[in-house]
Amino acid sequence: MSYPAIDDKPGASAQQQHELRVFGFTVVPDVLSADEAGAMREFVLDTEARIGVDTHHRGIARHLANVVALDPMFLPMIDHPRVLPLVESLMGEDIILGSLSARIVRPGDPRQTLHSDVPMGLARYGHEAPVMMNTVWALQDASPENGATWVVPGSHQSGLPEPPAAFDVIHAQQPTVRAGSVIVFHGQTWHGGGANRSIEPRVSLFGHYRYGAWLRFQCDPHEEFQPEWLDAMTDRQKALLRMTQGINPRHGADFYER
Repeated sequence: MSYPAIDDKPGASAQQQHELRVFGFTVVPDVLSADEAGAMREFVLDTEARIGVDTHHRGIARHLANVVALDPMFLPMIDHPRVLPLVESLMGEDIILGSLSARIVRPGDPRQTLHSDVPMGLARYGHEAPVMMNTVWALQDASPENGATWVVPGSHQSGLPEPPAAFDVIHAQQPTVRAGSVIVFHGQTWHGGGANRSIEPRVSLFGHYRYGAWLRFQCDPHEEFQPEWLDAMTDRQKALLRMTQGINPRHGADFYER
């Protein structure tokens, strides 16, 4: 499995593809409108107050899992024409959506430690395509003040799942992005949420794509998915969720939260 050839096409410019391969991340500005991002932020905050959970994965924050099974307004994100082509430019088209979940960093929540998302046994280097990639959707302006996501350029080729002990990561970046913008990054790129020093929670969505031929979901979208949503879905959305044949009994997933 090697990288697809660079193809300057709508949603995946040559510049952005090269940034993904060289730096391990790229920023796509203004993918969602301010109204779309604001509506999603309100939904996440209202829903996580009822069914969200605390997460302690390398830090402290609130977590709302599997939002594609909570409201159909999130479905257009998973095959968005300005984002999915970038994922496919590294992974190819044989992929699934591992999960689309929300992370809410509350005022006072600390910085998350830097890490990659790919187990070392599945890591890929050089010209090999990754087995997973991530997208971070900013549902409000994200800055160092409210804990924007940190990324370490080039770390996807380090051969390490996280910085070694006592290693000073002096080249980490914390991009400031507008609401509705998306950070796309290689699953092996070291990254982590920043500390929220503001007075409001910072809300973002994480779209997690996995090589589809054999990897299981992170969160099974078939769980609690409403059948009436199927008719409005695109063929690509159905393929990414393994719903081409409709909603099926439980598929394999890393966990079932509800």
